[in-house]
Amino acid sequence: MKAYENKEMLIEAIQKSYQKFIQEFTDIPETLSNQPVETVDKTPKEMLAYQVGWLTLVLSWEQEEQSGKQVITPTPEYKWNQLGSLYQSFYQQYGKVALSEQTEQLDQLVSEWIQWIKTLSDEVLFEPGKRNWATTKAMWPVYKWIHINSVAPFTNFRPKIRKWKKLMLLK
Repeated sequence: MKAYENKEMLIEAIQKSYQKFIQEFTDIPETLSNQPVETVDKTPKEMLAYQVGWLTLVLSWEQEEQSGKQVITPTPEYKWNQLGSLYQSFYQQYGKVALSEQTEQLDQLVSEWIQWIKTLSDEVLFEPGKRNWATTKAMWPVYKWIHINSVAPFTNFRPKIRKWKKLMLLK
């Protein structure tokens, strides 16, 4: 997993990977946006719903912990061995709106995500054990949670959406 020297590098990586990812959605017609293809595991709407879901979820962990609540990860309804069901709930909750609305939601969330990161000290971002919700057996610092829920999927989904487009739009 990529390491970052400071929060500015992390923010830059999020912005760069996000811009490349979200740009891929500009030419997808709404009528095809939830159409599966055999060799790509998510539709465009599912990819966006997945991202909206995870960014929303991580931000909710932070908000709950900061308000003094005990955070149950990933959610009180789902355990870590039920991620497939959690993803289905993301598709249901965030995938029912138009593709343009999903991209607007994700734009807003990425902005909130970056503003949140700016408020965190380097100690909270880069030292393990500084947030209860981030403290697991692996003892990851917060930045790793941020990376695996933003930079990594933005980067990994980009070839998938490009493959989906190649198969669906060039028929």
